Amino acid sequence: MNAIETQTTTRVVYGTGQVAALGKLALELSAERVLLVSDPGIVRAGHVQLGLDSLVAAGLETRLFDGVAENPTTEHVAAGVAVATEFRPDMLVGLGGGSSMDCAKGINFLYSCGGEIRDYWGVGKATGPMLPMIAVPTTAGTGSETQSFALISDAKTHQKMACGDRRAAFRVAILDPELTMTQPQPVAALAGFDALSHAVETCVTTKRNDESRRCSREAWQRLAPNYLSVLREPNDLAARGQMQLGACLAGLAIEHSMLGAAHALANPLTAEYGVVHGQAVALMLPHVVRWNASQCELLYCELLEATAGEANCPSGGSEALADFLQNVASEAGLAGKLSECGIERDRLPQLAEDAAKQWTASFNPVPVSQADLLQLYERAY
Repeated sequence: MNAIETQTTTRVVYGTGQVAALGKLALELSAERVLLVSDPGIVRAGHVQLGLDSLVAAGLETRLFDGVAENPTTEHVAAGVAVATEFRPDMLVGLGGGSSMDCAKGINFLYSCGGEIRDYWGVGKATGPMLPMIAVPTTAGTGSETQSFALISDAKTHQKMACGDRRAAFRVAILDPELTMTQPQPVAALAGFDALSHAVETCVTTKRNDESRRCSREAWQRLAPNYLSVLREPNDLAARGQMQLGACLAGLAIEHSMLGAAHALANPLTAEYGVVHGQAVALMLPHVVRWNASQCELLYCELLEATAGEANCPSGGSEALADFLQNVASEAGLAGKLSECGIERDRLPQLAEDAAKQWTASFNPVPVSQADLLQLYERAY
């Protein structure tokens, strides 16, 4: 697979073995001291060492912060800021899944601008220049590498805070499909469904525009035919590359269009019950697609036309799409009902109240009240 490059707000460098270019790309951004942000699992997989070796070979002073965990919290960010304050980097690298990349953004907010994460909850809250950053995703999921938002949870309340600022976007994203080969199948299933959900939700939100629709469509073209292929044939590097490019494009679509009710419904499930994000979205997205059908049928048809004729891809509109999402989630081993995840029925009203407070709910193409969100939880139960 040959290396290719494309230019967006974030420069995207794609190709097998491209992690070796990390040091060179850091030098091009005038880096001298680089803090690499990752997690212990990525260290064990050997990917962090590849990144560090490239940085050191380029003559850069490096320091590793590997204190990131799934769904990074204010505590993880604070620990990273402490390391940054001692090391004094002039560049950050987020190497890993969405958690590592989001934590790198969170560290950058506080190290560059001071204060607390809550100060940057919202859009455009950075108070000054931020350090340049490079993303090296090791999963095909969140698309955080092409987004200017960091999702950080409050360690005490578990509330997810979306902190977005154009200055927090990665300057470069290195997409090396070989780095995704070590994903355990459950991780690939969860991350991949998250990417699928991004392509589906971004194509219909109230903030959609021509650019986001193009990205959504191109993301779907890469993701839908290859999601199950990666799970059935884990060594299919070509399919993994398509998934990684699709996740990146879907992340870029989010940057233009935001997300919708499926993510608003998913976040309280993660906050209150620890349901992994990809699983939470898989539970809710088919029901949201059917909910949106009255206003989005043509948009869903347009999305599915992008994979017309592809094996194992749906044709038609909202009902075919919803069925497809349920079927691939089931084959991927994901739960299909809230009751299977230990959610108590009498907790649904509180979950609906929390979902109604989620920012993404406001971008759903069919307006959703708290009562509507409760109805969607009931359908998923």
